[in-house]
Amino acid sequence: MAEPDDRGRYPTIHAAQLAALIVGDSGRVTGASAEAGHLLGEVDSDLLGRPLSELFPDPEARAAVAPGGPAFDGYVRMAGSTGEMHHRRVWVVPLRSGPTGHGTTDRLVLAMPEESGAQWERATAFLRAIFVQEYFGVSIHDTDMALVATNITTEMFGAPAAGPGERFHDVMRSEDASAIEAMMRRVLDTGEAIISESFRMRPLAMPGRQWLLSLSAFRMVDHRGAPFGVILVSQDQTERDRIRRHRAVLHLAADRIGMSLDMAETAQSLADVVYSGGLGDLVTVDVSQSILSGDEPPTAVGALQTSMVRVARAPLHIAYPPDLLPVGGRYPRLPDSPELRQLQRGQPIRLERDRMAVALEGEEVARLLLPSGAQAVLAVPLFARGLMQGSVTVWRYEEGAPFEESDVDLVSEIASRAVLAMDNARRYTRERQAALSLQELLLPQASTDSSAATTAGLYQPAAGHYGIGGDWYDVIPLPSTRVAFVIGDVFGHGLSATATMGRLRTAIHTYATLELDPTEVLGHLDDLVQQLAAETTADRRDTVAAMCLYAVYDPTSGQCGIATAGHHPPLVINPDGSTELVDVRPGAPLGLGSDLFETTSVTLAPGSVLALYTDGIFGIQRFSGDAGLARLRRELAEQIQAGVPLHTIGDALLHGEAATRDDIALLLARTRRVAPNHIAVWDFPAETAAVARARDAVDRQLSAWDLDELAFTTELLVSELVTNAILHASGRIRLRLIRDDDLLICEVGDCSNTQPRVRKARDMDEGGRGLFIVSQCTAKWGCRYGRRGKTIWTEQRLTGASG
Repeated sequence: MAEPDDRGRYPTIHAAQLAALIVGDSGRVTGASAEAGHLLGEVDSDLLGRPLSELFPDPEARAAVAPGGPAFDGYVRMAGSTGEMHHRRVWVVPLRSGPTGHGTTDRLVLAMPEESGAQWERATAFLRAIFVQEYFGVSIHDTDMALVATNITTEMFGAPAAGPGERFHDVMRSEDASAIEAMMRRVLDTGEAIISESFRMRPLAMPGRQWLLSLSAFRMVDHRGAPFGVILVSQDQTERDRIRRHRAVLHLAADRIGMSLDMAETAQSLADVVYSGGLGDLVTVDVSQSILSGDEPPTAVGALQTSMVRVARAPLHIAYPPDLLPVGGRYPRLPDSPELRQLQRGQPIRLERDRMAVALEGEEVARLLLPSGAQAVLAVPLFARGLMQGSVTVWRYEEGAPFEESDVDLVSEIASRAVLAMDNARRYTRERQAALSLQELLLPQASTDSSAATTAGLYQPAAGHYGIGGDWYDVIPLPSTRVAFVIGDVFGHGLSATATMGRLRTAIHTYATLELDPTEVLGHLDDLVQQLAAETTADRRDTVAAMCLYAVYDPTSGQCGIATAGHHPPLVINPDGSTELVDVRPGAPLGLGSDLFETTSVTLAPGSVLALYTDGIFGIQRFSGDAGLARLRRELAEQIQAGVPLHTIGDALLHGEAATRDDIALLLARTRRVAPNHIAVWDFPAETAAVARARDAVDRQLSAWDLDELAFTTELLVSELVTNAILHASGRIRLRLIRDDDLLICEVGDCSNTQPRVRKARDMDEGGRGLFIVSQCTAKWGCRYGRRGKTIWTEQRLTGASG
């Protein structure tokens, strides 16, 4: 009798365990196997001639084996060698003989121990249960891999099932069949089972369809232990794999799409995600031309004009079809076909190649938009706020591989994520363009040229989604050939920062017109920024602040007064190539209510270059870190010493560098000096005789400068200004003439802080007409205050002088 091993597994049931008896018409044993004697505890020869009643004393058992009865299969009680009764599994089979199958009523009785019978029954029940279930496929293959038996039907996998004697090459593509049979032969040769290995199955009868199968294989051996065949267990993993892949693609889309406010980057991420998900062989993304500039897409539905632009494709590592519309290419005019109208209304379309060619209605259009060799297309609109922003198009090259509804759903979900990001990018582009346009309008001209300095300014906005900031530079001409240099950086980005910059720049021009000291200018700006902050909502109040540097250069003396509010100190590149960092006290940024601004005066040699810059320049990689300033000083000196024009130095510094996270403003000013022989200075006591002496001095100087035509007007101006100084001031009076390129500048300074005002004198008044005469005889005039006293200045043009 077969005994189970320690793990409950039964060994193979051999024929030696089966007892066989032949019972004749008389009901006696006429033949017996050796196992029959062992089972009954007797020698097999002693069984011959024994009546069945002795072997089967149980009435039910005797009836089962009685001559002439039907076949029987079941458990009965049999007598053992000592007379005790045991259950045995018994089969009774009637025997026939003769050519016609008649002539005998002999019966064949097969018996085995109850345990072995139960094992046999369980094995049979197991096979029956396996082959009638429909949850997974079971197939038995011989050593040639031909199918012997299977429970697989056409309904189980949705594909035609193989029949007995067929091989996998008869029902599926050769490469798929070869892979499966190679695995089965490995199992047959080694005896090592394969568990849940994935294989692709593409049936020959259904081109374009494929399944993913999880296969397990086990070797079968015969009673001698020789390989007998392979059992293959298969499960359809197609749907589970599709769900897994779709989830992975959606996870990838969440990670990669929407991370940028750049339209092209977002479109490329969309194309990459769709291609990476294995949804097609070529993916293109096209958007409306208008949204690239931040505008709304067109609202009309119908024939598409040349307003669509291809902005992305995937994959990038494979050669792009040469005739296909390239990235950056614009659409031709498209026909008003039902399919394209459906797309414009926000509904996906999936077509075979021939139908798509018909929808495009033209060989030239098809050549540009229909890839050679493509067999199926899926186009999903990028639809936001009821408007079509563009479309993502997926192409498949394999014949008979149509897009399924699940593909449409997946690409549509990815597209819905992308279109939100693209609409955000469009809105950002619109705001960025508005801010950039405003910034350009608010900034001065890039280059200026005056008797004080030649200047060149550069502004580079921040990269991508960091937004336009509030960096600016300015060059403000001042009276008496002086000039003010300004560099500033408003905190934050976007339109609010740009608007704040514009207000600060306007204010600085106003304060500069008043000819205030740099310290006073920053003090007034600080008050203004505090006022702007107070007018701002509480949640944004802390962001209303700015850094600023204000410098005034006087070309008559070479003196430059500099004050800074939290800004980087300027660099000076001397004519000999040496550089120095101006040691100025960095006051607090504007808006903090600090009054600790100080003016530092330095003397600049003619030909020196004053470099003002915002901190965005240190966002450039080679200028970042502790050594960044030293590198900036060295490169500026090298460029200036090499004679590079100022207006190209900034571009040279930024050449090849990626845009930074912050704006960059750079102002370079090469200083000049007014020639000493173009300046004349006199000091007079505050007495009446000084008026005549001043006129004589001016007359002689104008004659020396060959400006005799201005002598009368200038003598009149000097007379009035010196007279006013004598009447309203005490101490000495200083008179200075400056001959500029096209101006004659006259200055009268005194120790009084009285504000000069033009007033209308009455007919009988003896005075009060001095400043009125001055205003009529000059192109400009004004007054500035110093630490002690004031200076009234006038300007006359050297050609076509007034008066």
